[in-house]
Amino acid sequence: MQPSQSTIPDSELLNHYRNDGNNKWLGILLQRYTLLLYGVCMKYLKNEDDAKDAVQQVFEKAIKEIDKYKVDYFKSWIYMVAKNHCLMKLRDKGKLPKEITEKMMATPAEESNLAELLQKDDLLEKLTCSLTELPPEQQICIEQFYLQKKSYLDIAEATGFTMMQVKSYIQNGKRNLKMLLLKQMNHER
Repeated sequence: MQPSQSTIPDSELLNHYRNDGNNKWLGILLQRYTLLLYGVCMKYLKNEDDAKDAVQQVFEKAIKEIDKYKVDYFKSWIYMVAKNHCLMKLRDKGKLPKEITEKMMATPAEESNLAELLQKDDLLEKLTCSLTELPPEQQICIEQFYLQKKSYLDIAEATGFTMMQVKSYIQNGKRNLKMLLLKQMNHER
């Protein structure tokens, strides 16, 4: 029995790609981390359309450049590709990221606010990463409800889930997300 593509580890998908050069393996990986990339792009670009465009550009860049690097941890690598892409877009527009300008201009009185901002930024990164670990149904419903601000009815129509399933996936997704975040924070201590 062949394992579902969603359960194949990243490293195995990368090995398949290296062995046969078939972009379908990269496609699985990129789809797996779409939400993570969108979160990273939103964090820096602060605009939904720009973030969606950036995700597509990061996909294209990843497909072109993955052969140039020895990628062992795809999630970390694609995260850095997205982050660097967004920083380059901001630099090209003449807009430095807010956290960089705040770090350079912070006075001692502002340092506590800066620490709070950086803490929230770190939590957002953890949240985005944890979202990718949820079961696909929960991930889709959480993303559409909280990030895209869709109603239960809109989600049910878009996904084919019943209203009760949507409600259940959102409730269970929130609970699982909280557990994943706590686990991640405890692991760092």
